Amino acid sequence: MPHRDQAITKEAQDQLTPLKVLQDFIEGNSRFIRDEVHTIDHKALISQTTDGQHPKAIVLSCIDSRVPVELIFDQSIGDVFVARVAGNFENTDILGSMEYSCKVAGSKLVLVLGHESCGAIKAACDHVELGNITSLLDNIQPAVKLSESQVKGKHDSSNNEFVDKTIENNVNLTIKRIREKSPILKEMEDNGEIKIVGGVYHISTGKVTLQ
Repeated sequence: MPHRDQAITKEAQDQLTPLKVLQDFIEGNSRFIRDEVHTIDHKALISQTTDGQHPKAIVLSCIDSRVPVELIFDQSIGDVFVARVAGNFENTDILGSMEYSCKVAGSKLVLVLGHESCGAIKAACDHVELGNITSLLDNIQPAVKLSESQVKGKHDSSNNEFVDKTIENNVNLTIKRIREKSPILKEMEDNGEIKIVGGVYHISTGKVTLQ
């Protein structure tokens, strides 16, 4: 198995391109599926990153415990920023975190990662109302409404096709809103400094499918 004992330096980060980072994620996910991930010298990485960090990407993921972001892409300490919220949608604080990651800290990739069998998506499809969860799920309703115009049959969580389509739509609409709400990130993407992409993690296989 490959071994990892070197953290990303500023010089190494500067040499990365958005496409290289995306390819690194794809290859890392392939290693994860094959169960051939790097062996990690965590002590060495902790020591090397104590005084600073130069992550290659920021991932917006759901909070789901079955989606361990660093593991599924075979990444480690100092490699990625991770923002997590149930339903992996953007808000002002997450947009600010993304802008910091890319504009200030030099990350090259923004990845919005949805996942199979997402409980937040299912709850939004069922129009669940419960405490603060109600307002959280409101952020996913645009994806639900879009799916209602695309999928036949029941428009609730009993319809797997409807749920799957809503998961995909939620990723794509989140990316669209990121570009609309963050002139900083849009300009960086237009200039080729970063890529903004989406994917869906399949908890049944471990594979990430890019959209």
